[in-house]
Amino acid sequence: MRAQAVVLDLDGTLVDTLGDFVVALNRCMSELGWPALAPEWVERAVGKGSEHLIRSVLGHQLSQEAVKGVGCACPALTVGAYYPRVWAAYQQHYRDINGQFAQTYPGVTEGLALLRNQGLHMACVTNKPVAFAQDLLDKLGLAAAFAVVYGGDSFERKKPDPLPLLKACEALGTNPANTLMVGDSVNDAQAANAAGLPLVLMTYGYNHGQDIRQTPALAWLDRLDQIGPCLALR
Repeated sequence: MRAQAVVLDLDGTLVDTLGDFVVALNRCMSELGWPALAPEWVERAVGKGSEHLIRSVLGHQLSQEAVKGVGCACPALTVGAYYPRVWAAYQQHYRDINGQFAQTYPGVTEGLALLRNQGLHMACVTNKPVAFAQDLLDKLGLAAAFAVVYGGDSFERKKPDPLPLLKACEALGTNPANTLMVGDSVNDAQAANAAGLPLVLMTYGYNHGQDIRQTPALAWLDRLDQIGPCLALR
């Protein structure tokens, strides 16, 4: 059985966007008068969508002693109380810098060309808001590779729910069993397994601090242009 199409994640799979996340989040922290977030902490927190990221950041910061004396003395100032303000600020900051501190991983451009040359249609399915995802792909010259792009706000549920992957298969006109999923995290793995897509995982990226090689897959690749043998789906 050979792959008829490929669905690829974006952040941590095609593009190293950690710099964008760190800059946008720390602009929000600066506005609040809170300490900056370490890139290592942000790397472990990304991957489950912007809403989850902002709630994780607020929970982390409000639990820190350095923040407790800066506008947090009132017990009513919880994650829920801060969320609307920080969410709106984050969306604006991320929109302003989207792609400025990001870079395509080595082998991605070559890997996408390889897949196109095999005649495979491709979809990009990410938990990033779809407008940000499309803008980033455009800026990095990757948009033309994809027949469809879905984000975390494209449907009522996002990865690790299988819905976005199943919708991508519908759009590509392929059976899930013949559609290869390429990701970098356990979220991608859970979504692919639930949707019935064969799975390849990249060894870099954002997997919440865990070694992705511990997650079952057809293969674990260091570069996307190594994907050729995986198209046989065995």
